[in-house]
Amino acid sequence: MKFNTKINKRLESFYLLELDRYKNAFASQNYVLAWHHLERAHIIAQKYPYQHSYVHFRMLQFGFKLKNRKEVFGQIPRLLFGGIKSFVGKIPVGNPGGSNVPPLKAFPIDPEIQEIFRITS
Repeated sequence: MKFNTKINKRLESFYLLELDRYKNAFASQNYVLAWHHLERAHIIAQKYPYQHSYVHFRMLQFGFKLKNRKEVFGQIPRLLFGGIKSFVGKIPVGNPGGSNVPPLKAFPIDPEIQEIFRITS
């Protein structure tokens, strides 16, 4: 069993870029684009407990800010258990992390994100 603890600096820069894009889109009230960047940050960081949990925290905040009860209640278990699953390497690869998808279902990874993984590994 592989324990994931620390994201590498090159991958972290892409993760932080997505979070930055999320903040800018949210500030512009472009909530669809903001959510898109949170999902991308989730996919990039889901192998790493701290970053994975942080994205779920931001998704929870997003749900509160938009008064989306489904998202708020969907994020609570993800926030509680997502980091643990990352730590032990049991994540559904490509899952975008929102409450609109099953939490344990794997999804195809966008080619652009696949390329990010390729160049940062």
